[in-house]
Amino acid sequence: MTIFRDLSVLWSLFHILILFMLLYRSRYSRKKTFILTGISMGAVIFLNVAGVALYGAGVMGKVFILTCTLPSLVFFWFISKDRNGRFFFTFCLADTVALWIIVVTNIVDYYLGGEQFILMFIGRLTLFPLVEWVAVRYIRKPYKELQEAVPKGWGVFAGMTALYYVLLAVLANFPVVITAREQELPAFILVLILMPMTYATILMALYRQLLLHRKQQGERVLQEQKNMLEAQLDNQQRIRKMKHDMKGYTVTLLGLLAADKTKEAVAYLKGIETEVDALSEQLCVNPYLNAVLVHYAGKLEAMGADFKRNIQIGKEELPHMELCQILANGLENACDALKGLAVEKRQVSLHMRYNKGYLMLRIRNRCRDDLYVESGTIPTTDKEGYDHGFGLITINEAAERLNGTMTCYTENGDFVLDVMVSCSQE
Repeated sequence: MTIFRDLSVLWSLFHILILFMLLYRSRYSRKKTFILTGISMGAVIFLNVAGVALYGAGVMGKVFILTCTLPSLVFFWFISKDRNGRFFFTFCLADTVALWIIVVTNIVDYYLGGEQFILMFIGRLTLFPLVEWVAVRYIRKPYKELQEAVPKGWGVFAGMTALYYVLLAVLANFPVVITAREQELPAFILVLILMPMTYATILMALYRQLLLHRKQQGERVLQEQKNMLEAQLDNQQRIRKMKHDMKGYTVTLLGLLAADKTKEAVAYLKGIETEVDALSEQLCVNPYLNAVLVHYAGKLEAMGADFKRNIQIGKEELPHMELCQILANGLENACDALKGLAVEKRQVSLHMRYNKGYLMLRIRNRCRDDLYVESGTIPTTDKEGYDHGFGLITINEAAERLNGTMTCYTENGDFVLDVMVSCSQE
């Protein structure tokens, strides 16, 4: 009946790969990933199955970490998109779950199946697809979203899963298999019960991280909408004022013309033109970007800030949605940073330049003396201190949609935001 044992080993090794590949992120295309995995891991599976057939499951169980775990760890680390705690946690999670199923089916078959390997085969035939269904149905989508959203904090979880895997492998096989150490079996069963509970706790903690990330995303969207609505409201108020004033201008102008005072009417028209220009201030030729600029220019002026601008943009057709996101969030962050400074220190400069399909933007503003941001990092927000960070993720996402980059850092008491995006038309 060893055929059932050999088939169950082959089945287990195959489904360890499936379970892991459901959860991890490869840096290659799906087709290339499957080809590389089939070649490399196919050889590992073949050698381990051959080892079980030649030396028995007891011997191969003792060297399983060396013959299967470490080779697969090296291979998947090489093709993985994440080469950090995210990868190690995912790898150890899949391996530990698979090893748990293998150990449990071994024990059940030994005590209830008379070592005929039939119960072992049926158990693994059932449990592995069940676990994979649960992974696809409930875990895979939020787990991949979490990997994308949370780059840090995985090290502790990865260490816990690695220790659990080693603990389970050692207790199950050393100095001999657990079924030959019946006096230790009760403690081992308690470990088997504790392990799923621990993983459930870890997954719940990760799920809370995902909920926190979604909440932060929602706050960023609401803040962005607030900024855009404020700009639109400001423009609408300007337009209403112009319409209201135009009625008075028209009455006065008609009176002058009716009295045949042409020279006075011409002078009055020039005065109207000057006032209309002041009301409809144009800081940029692009009407969308100009709306944002006018709004924040007024906001900074009300704060007593010195707002210097160098805008070199013509009438090019630009992706205004993303650029308005970038500009509004960048200037909003600058306003927040200046609130905690003395009025004489409130300084902001904006440089925008379009050249050969690329737009370059730099916002530089004064910041707290104790603020330090290293280039290449995104600082976290500090709502009470009006620090940077709340809209920077939105800016980065908008820049990436335009095949661009965002960099921020502190320099000589200034916070600097650099963005370069592609504005070429497809």
